[in-house]
Amino acid sequence: MSSHFKPPIDLSDLPNYQQKESRPRRSVFVGRVSTKDNQNPASSIPRQVALASERLLPDEKFIAYFWDVESGMLPPELRGLGPQEMYDALNVSVPRDGGLQDLLDRAEMLGVTHVVAERSDRVARIMLASLIVEHDLEQLGVEVVYANEPIGGTASGQLRSRRGAQVDAELYRVALMEMSMGGQIQHAVQGWNHGYPPYPYIAVIDEDAPVRDKGRFGMDRPKKKLVPHPDERRFATARELCRLRREEHLKSRDIIELLAADPEQYPVEDRWTHNRVEGLIANPKLAGYQVYNRKASRTGRAGYSRLNPISEWVWSPTVVHEPVVSLEEWKTAQEVTAGLRADSEGHGPLLRIRAAARRLGLTITLVSSSGTHSLYRIGHQQIVLPIPTPATIVQQLVADLESAR
Repeated sequence: MSSHFKPPIDLSDLPNYQQKESRPRRSVFVGRVSTKDNQNPASSIPRQVALASERLLPDEKFIAYFWDVESGMLPPELRGLGPQEMYDALNVSVPRDGGLQDLLDRAEMLGVTHVVAERSDRVARIMLASLIVEHDLEQLGVEVVYANEPIGGTASGQLRSRRGAQVDAELYRVALMEMSMGGQIQHAVQGWNHGYPPYPYIAVIDEDAPVRDKGRFGMDRPKKKLVPHPDERRFATARELCRLRREEHLKSRDIIELLAADPEQYPVEDRWTHNRVEGLIANPKLAGYQVYNRKASRTGRAGYSRLNPISEWVWSPTVVHEPVVSLEEWKTAQEVTAGLRADSEGHGPLLRIRAAARRLGLTITLVSSSGTHSLYRIGHQQIVLPIPTPATIVQQLVADLESAR
């Protein structure tokens, strides 16, 4: 910073009057477009370069160009993972030396002094992500410059302008997610399918769905509904698979063995697997409803999705396609699945008894326990169960409760 308060006499001839730059200025460009469908990289990236270049010194040029065709909602480590062939096919006139994560990895090796972008949301729409990028580069002595920020003034004013722009980007992201989520919810509520159709169904275009205006921006994706697969054996297979879990309490390995023994009756692409069987049993679409928000796909880990609790699922109000099982049968299968999983953890017998009692509107209360036996109250009755409780006793007790309906 140059001082406005000069010395009484001319001292400019002294060796240390001005500090010389310890390293030459080396600036790189960083940019981003949201997707190749919603923005045209061939025009957007050169435009961003032109605006960012206004912050270069006279006769200075960028030594490298780092840009992505990705959502600004992704963290840097998940950006720029598309193959180089995809970027080559975009025919962007600006060369590409990598994406944002490549810049962070190579900034020190390249001797970068300045990173220049059109504006802060070209780095990230999530404020925390852009702050982390700025902090990591600052630790390397790299200054981040946004071309839309004012030049001059106080450091506090410049910081206020930058943080305000980052807050605006974050608010835009949240508003965009709210609108997108609202649209996806209505999509499911009105009976249209999300994602790949389950095993016993295919997705077909709903000819009765409203058609949007031709000139509207963005990709036109026809609305689809589920109908039974042309191979009727699939419907019967899914129904039998659910029955084996619901009525016979079979684990996935036993179900796989039964299905694989008769491939003509129980057809499947490739082979039956644990994930395929468990995923089908757990899928509420088999009950005829459209269900959205079962999984949180954006978790910060590539290829990983987290299951949301059932309380957060969005259901269509009524049955919208032909069901494989009733909703009550689907629910029972989930209770059996929970019991089987608890069995493997040593808590299964009591959960199976609780599930049977719950179907009768009864609750189970622990009265006392001696370490070898426990006394429970089920409704107005009391029962004594050994610890651990053998499966035969559990089955008999569940049968007694069922017969009391």
